[in-house]
Amino acid sequence: MKVKNNRMKLIKILLGTAVIVTIFVISAVTVFAAGDVSTAIESTWTAAQTQIKNVVNNVVFPAVDMILAILFFVKLATAYMDYRKHGQFEFTAPAILFGCLVFSLTAPLYIWTVLG
Repeated sequence: MKVKNNRMKLIKILLGTAVIVTIFVISAVTVFAAGDVSTAIESTWTAAQTQIKNVVNNVVFPAVDMILAILFFVKLATAYMDYRKHGQFEFTAPAILFGCLVFSLTAPLYIWTVLG
């Protein structure tokens, strides 16, 4: 009985190892890319650069600005309520949100010269 249990354990270990190796081999095939990938990425960026810049400047940055402004005013209001309740104004979170908001508002002016 003990020999049968040891054999079953050995078979389970070998099957598990075989499955893991098979999964590794199947997924490793996708690592090899055909051709020069960097050239394809650069040509795609060159072709779509103006569209990407327009979308980021007109959609992404305003959305981030709106979210940060809402979070800033909500956090400012909760900090004021905590000040009225406890007598101590916690300014760290509103200051961080304000700094992020200023950074996000001014980012379209310089981000494209940094990224190239």
